[in-house]
Amino acid sequence: MTDQATQRVLVAAPPERCFAIATDFERYPLWASDVKSAVVLTRTNDGRGGEVEFRAAAMGRSAAYTLRYNYGSNPLRVSWRLIRGDVMTRLDGEYEFVPVEGDPSSTWVSYFLSVDLVVPLPGFVKRRAEARIMHTALDELKRAAEAP
Repeated sequence: MTDQATQRVLVAAPPERCFAIATDFERYPLWASDVKSAVVLTRTNDGRGGEVEFRAAAMGRSAAYTLRYNYGSNPLRVSWRLIRGDVMTRLDGEYEFVPVEGDPSSTWVSYFLSVDLVVPLPGFVKRRAEARIMHTALDELKRAAEAP
């Protein structure tokens, strides 16, 4: 069964800065505490990460997965799909960075995630893992974007 989650946070940084941090995959280990490594395997024609291989802490063990990124026509949105993973069969998601009306130095960051795991887990374990992913995706991104 697929688990889905969506959250939003207000970040005191311009949308372009938030987007740049979220798409600078090689630097994820510097601000995303659970990400141990991120290697860009392919790049798009404009030099952005196309396929990225990650290794991350996951529920007391290490997880390896590769995501394919899509930038589409909206310059402040990025989505991804799982290509392969050792503990999940689905890890699809999206970031959207929306300028705050009247405040160009602030951004609403929305994060959507859809996950299917190889092994079914009890609900409380899945909720704890979901909270951890959301914390990294939003709170740690916020801290990185707001840092001087």
